[in-house]
Parts: sequence; structure tokens; C-alpha cells
Amino acid sequence: MGVEATSTAQQAIAPVETPEPSPWTIEDSEALYRIDGWGDPYFSINAAGHVVVSPKGDRGGSLDLYELVEGLKQRNIHLPFVIRFSDILADRLERLNGCFSQAITRYNYPGSYQGVFPVKCNQHRQLVEDLVHFGQPFQFGLEAGSKPELLIALALLKTPNSLLICNGYKDREYIETAILARRLGKQTIVVLEQLEEVDLVIKAHQQLGVTPVVGVRAKLSAKGEGRWATSTGDGAKFGLTIPEIVHVIERLESVNLLSSLQLLHFHVGSQISSISVIKDAIREASQIYVQLAKSGADMRYLDVGGGLGVDYDGSKTNFYASKNYNMQNYANDIVAEVKEACEQAKVKSPVLVSESGRAIASHQSVLIFDVLGTSEVMTQDTVAAQSSDHLIIRNLWETYQLIQLENYQECYHDAIQFKEEAISLFNFGYLSLSQRAKAEQLYWACCQKILPILQKEEYVPDDLETLRMNMASIYYVNLSVFQSAPDSWAIDQLFPIMPLHRLNEQPTRQGTLADLTCDSDGKFTQFIDLRDVKSLLDLHSLKPGEPYYLGLFLGGAYQEIMGNFHNLFGDTNAVHIALTPKGYHVKQVVKGDTMGDVLSYVEYDREDLVESIRQQTESALEDGTISISESQRLLNSYKESLDRYTYLSVES
Repeated sequence: MGVEATSTAQQAIAPVETPEPSPWTIEDSEALYRIDGWGDPYFSINAAGHVVVSPKGDRGGSLDLYELVEGLKQRNIHLPFVIRFSDILADRLERLNGCFSQAITRYNYPGSYQGVFPVKCNQHRQLVEDLVHFGQPFQFGLEAGSKPELLIALALLKTPNSLLICNGYKDREYIETAILARRLGKQTIVVLEQLEEVDLVIKAHQQLGVTPVVGVRAKLSAKGEGRWATSTGDGAKFGLTIPEIVHVIERLESVNLLSSLQLLHFHVGSQISSISVIKDAIREASQIYVQLAKSGADMRYLDVGGGLGVDYDGSKTNFYASKNYNMQNYANDIVAEVKEACEQAKVKSPVLVSESGRAIASHQSVLIFDVLGTSEVMTQDTVAAQSSDHLIIRNLWETYQLIQLENYQECYHDAIQFKEEAISLFNFGYLSLSQRAKAEQLYWACCQKILPILQKEEYVPDDLETLRMNMASIYYVNLSVFQSAPDSWAIDQLFPIMPLHRLNEQPTRQGTLADLTCDSDGKFTQFIDLRDVKSLLDLHSLKPGEPYYLGLFLGGAYQEIMGNFHNLFGDTNAVHIALTPKGYHVKQVVKGDTMGDVLSYVEYDREDLVESIRQQTESALEDGTISISESQRLLNSYKESLDRYTYLSVES
């Protein structure tokens, strides 16, 4: 489209900035970035215009996030880094258990609640250890979805009577390990998700002499919604159909193991945005549960799986990045529906189990990164067309002069047409290079004149949205989208992104964020908004010599473990922070990957690499193309680079 990228350091006329009709306040920033919606009760903005984190929610105590970042940098912890707030993790666990406790009391439910955390959401040792520790008062357990996750859970989960739910594909080794763990006092429950797993359990029991506890995962007919709608129904990846569940009952009964069947499990998908989906699923599952109990199985647990959503955009709607219910609504509907079904069937009410991972882990993690520079549309002083100029240039000049509020849309389309005609004339040799340059210069001058008009409009016509995107800034940020926010790239997941400071200043730029990778998909181009999704993020212009920090929030589930090594950008530094009466305590720093680390992941040997460079410098010395001091400087720099962070070091 004729846009030229240029560094902010280059001499060019700055893009037209949004007018400032009145002084900007932090309330304006709160509304713009919707922090009151998605951030409550953990994130807000203080009078200094900085993001504040309250790790214990509304129970008191807060930290200035900008000052925290500055303090961590002084400790030689380089950006980008993830900050994990263990107090938020504890608060999320307490809130979830509190909601179920309140629902049980409200409906006089005769059973109890005992949750588990699905390790797949975030397998990092420090986080899982914190979860086990904070979950002890609630006998909170873990869910494993693979053999490695089972090994983690067996080693870390030592809370008496806490559950260890064993999901996922299973082989003989997986099942034997889970069953034998009962000898250690572990409350392992092997959930049957494939028919062949029934015989594996029976064989393990016969060989080991240990009585297992098993569950069945049902494929519900209740429909899911959104991105994970296929988690239920006949085409679901996991689970047993009703005829298959009947077969399991008959098979277990034939070997006198029907009493081992004690749990029903179902899952209708992650990030359920509508409470009606949860109601439909729990209604069907409750009926399956009572029928299993009537069949003679020793039913004790009903596992409602995951799905408890996170309000990423703060809209409190059934939009896929939000949810139209709160945690208490969720608990109330589950408890009420199960109680009613069990009372009607005269079946003992089960222990309720949930596998809420996203709702527990998302809030505790904040990804902090800095801006390296920007690119803008390069414009120069508008030069009036002369009578000697080509007609197409004179037409563009006339269009520029005519632009006003009443006709800006018509003028925009005229400018596009004239620019395209200028390119066509150039391609056929009828326009010189300097004349084409003048034509494109006038085209961008038209766009520059129209943009302030658009920014005052409440509604931007679809045909002018392209102009806003073309005139937008690109902010280059010090991270890899593929490593730190893979769901943003892979499934268009929305995350709240906003500046950590200067929130008492009006942001006068709109732009997208481009990461460090050499990939056109390495960017953020979708941002939360009250109405659906917006393409541009409101940002501040950079100040020479001053850092500009951005934060990506609610990314504590899945993102930290699912990242990949595109362009060999590795894991970021991670810092664990605990709130104290005097401020905060840095509990632990987990160093991110060095260049040597990521090279070893793809089978490069450090010593071989260094030796290769040494031999090349020796050859260059013999050829006289490098001096000894230069060769040593290169070799030392190469060695030192292997021990350095994969991300860029920004000089302050």
C-alpha cells in the first residue's frame, strides 16, 4: 500500500495525534483498558498512573507493578519476565472452595466438595508445590492427564485424603503405577476413557493384588460451545458412550470389581462462557450418576471436569473471551442440580469434584515486557501540485484540498483510485520515479488529513477501517508470541494487554505489537474491547531514554507450558513474589533459557560450536584477514553469548 517503515529516530513528520479535549484521568484509562472488568479484585490503577496488583484481592495489601518491575531490574533480572503472585493462587483456591462451601450450606447439600487442579494447565514445579501447599486446608488434590504428570502428582501430593484423578490415555505402566500408589495411601482414581482400559485395570488388579478405584468418563449429549464445543458429544476425543458405560459395568461385575466403580466424570470443554451449557451438562450427568448407583456400583464421586471460565475482556457476557456467570453461580447450579437428582432417585449425594485449572491459575501470572522501538507511516511536508505535474498528481492535490468532515469518505476512495492509477502509469513507463513518489506522498497526506476526523467519530465505516490500520504504529516488543502467548497465535485467544505506567496521560497512538521473531504471525493484532474485539491498542508515544513497559495479564494457564522455541527464543525469566507487611519478598527467581540452553535443545554441542569458531579464526589468521586481537575478541564474544539470555538487552 506504499507504507514505509521508519524508526522514530528518523526525521519525519509525526503522525497526527488524537486531540486532547480535556485532561486525561486514571478513570479514563480504567475505562479504556477495561481493567475494572477483567482485573477485579487483583488489578487496578493508582493515582500515579501505575498498575497496582492486590495479590490477596479485597483482603488488603497492594504493590505498584511499575515499581516492582524497576526493583527486579535492579536485581539484574532482565526483561521480559513472568511475575507469579503466589498470594493470588492462594486466593483463587480459597474463593473456589468458599463458593462451593456456601452453595452446600445454602442448599443443605448432604455431600461435600473436594477439588483437584489439572496439572496440564501449568506443570512448573514451583506453582504445583504452591497449589498443594495452599490446598491442604481443603484437601485439594491434583489431576494427571499423562504418565509424566502422574509422576509429578505422586511425588508432590502428600495431603491426606486428597484425590489424585488419573485421566488421559493409559497403558499398562500408567495403570499399574496409579493402582500401586494406593499402597502409599494415595487416593488415586483411574478414570476409564477408552474401553480397552477396563481390561488393563482388571489385569493389573489380578497381577498386583491391589483393589483399584475407577471412574468412567461419559460422553454427554449436552452440547458444549465455543472453541471447545467438540469436547462432548459422539465425536468427542475422550469418554465412553452410554452403551460403552453399560459394557464397563457388566465387565467389572463379571470379575467382582463393580464396587471399584466409584466416580463419574464428564467434561464439556474449557472456558465455558454461558452458564446454560453448564446447567444442561450437570443435569444429564446427574441422571447418569444416579443410574450408575442403582446398577450396584459403589458410587461416591461426581467429577464435573473443567470449564469454569475466565472473563478475559471484562464484559461479563457469553462472548467466547468472557463468561456470563460468576464462580458462585457456577457452584450453586452444580450443587442444586445434583442434590435434586439424588433426592428424587433416593441415592446418596456424592462428593463433588471439579477440575478448574484456568480459573485457578490464570490470574496469578503477569508477563512483563518492554518496547524496543516503533515504526510509523513516513510523511513529509505536503508539496502542492504544479501545472506541469501529471494530471494524476494534480487530481490527488485537489482531493487533498477538498477533504472535510462532510466528504472525507468520498475523498478517501478518490485518493485510493488516483494512487492505483499512478502506480499503473509508472509500471507502463508514463510516470517517472520522482512523479510516482510525489503521487504517493500526496496519497499519504490525504490519509493523514482524514485520520483525525475518523478518531472523532464514534463509528468507523468498514471501508475506512483499512485506513486506520495502515496509519497505525507498530510497536516492537521484547518477547516471542510463540513462546509466551502461544494461544494468541494458535487459536486467537484474547488476553488483556496494557501499559503498566503513564496511565494518567492520554495515549495518543494506536498500534499493533510485533515480537522479535522473523515470522509475520509474531504479533498481537487483536485486543479486548467492550464491543467484540478491536484491531489496535491505545498506546503512548515513546519518550527518549525512558522505558515503556507493557503487561499481558491472565496468562497463567497453559501459556507458560505450551510455548515453542520459534527462532530459538527460550523460556523467559520467572519471578515468584509474596506480599509481606513491609512490601514484598522475592521467593524465587527461575532463570530463563540462555542461548546455550536452547541450542542444546536442538542437538548442538557447546564445545563443538566453540571449536568450530576457533578453527575458522585460525584459518582467517593464516589468510591475514583478521588480527589476533580481533580473533580473540570474536571468540570471547561467541563464548559469552552462549551464556546470555535469548532476548534483547535494552540499554537504559
